[in-house]
Amino acid sequence: MSWDETIRQAEQAGIDAAIEGEAATVTLNRPDKRNTQTPGFWAALTAIGAALPGTVRVVVLRAQGKSFSAGLDRSMFEAFGAFAAASDAEVDATVAGYQEAFTWWRRNDLITIAAVQGHAIGAGFQLALACDLRIAAGDALFAMKEPALGLVPDLAGTQPLVDAVGYARALEIVATTRYVDAAEALRIGLVNHVVPREELHTAAAKLAADLLAAPRGAVTESKALLRGASGRPYDEQRAAERAAQTRRFRDLAGMGES
Repeated sequence: MSWDETIRQAEQAGIDAAIEGEAATVTLNRPDKRNTQTPGFWAALTAIGAALPGTVRVVVLRAQGKSFSAGLDRSMFEAFGAFAAASDAEVDATVAGYQEAFTWWRRNDLITIAAVQGHAIGAGFQLALACDLRIAAGDALFAMKEPALGLVPDLAGTQPLVDAVGYARALEIVATTRYVDAAEALRIGLVNHVVPREELHTAAAKLAADLLAAPRGAVTESKALLRGASGRPYDEQRAAERAAQTRRFRDLAGMGES
C-alpha cells in the first residue's frame, strides 16, 4: 500500500501522519475518545510503520486532546469472552497481530519519540513505551491498569518498562497499577524530559531536529549497539563495537552509506 493510501485509511481510524524531510509525525486524533485504542487503530499504526519511506529517520508520536491515550476503547472489553472461548493458538495469533502496532517503533533505522500529555494508561502507556525516547508534559500520568482488570500488559510494553526503570520498580508500578506522575517519571528514567504542556510539541520537534544532525549510518549503528548491550557479555559487546566501527570506516571512505 502506498504512503498516501495508508494515510487516508489511518485517518478513518483516528490517526494522522505526515512527513517533512527526514522526520515523520504520527498524531493520535480521537480526542473525544481520549485516544482510546481499538483493533482498527492498531491496524492503522502497523500499516503506517510498514509504509514509512526509507528516507525517514525520526518519528514523533503525539496526540490531540487532553490525554495521550487512556488505554483500550470500551468496546474491547466485550471481546474478552470470545478470547476465553478461543484456542490458545487463536488467541496467540490475534494478540501477536495487535503487538505489531507497538514493535516497529524500535527498529534500528529509526529513532522514535513519544510526546505525552495527560493520561497514558494501559495500552496508552505501552504505546509510549514502544518509542525510544519520551518527553512528558507536566500533567502527564502513566499507569499500567491491566492487572486491576485481572489481565497482564501484553502489548510489548513489559521489556521496555524494565529496561527504563529496572525490574523492581517496574514490578511495583505494574502490580500496584498506581499512577506515575511526570516528576517521578523523570526521576526514575521513564521519560527523558518534562516540559510545560504548551511547549510539548515544540520540544519534541526540537529533539527530532537534534537527532537528525549526525549522519544516519552512525546513529543507526549506535542505536543497534546500545539496544543489544544488555543482552551481550562485555567481550561480545566490545567485538560488536569493533565490527560496527569497521563498517563506519568503510562507509566514510566512500565504500558505503555515509
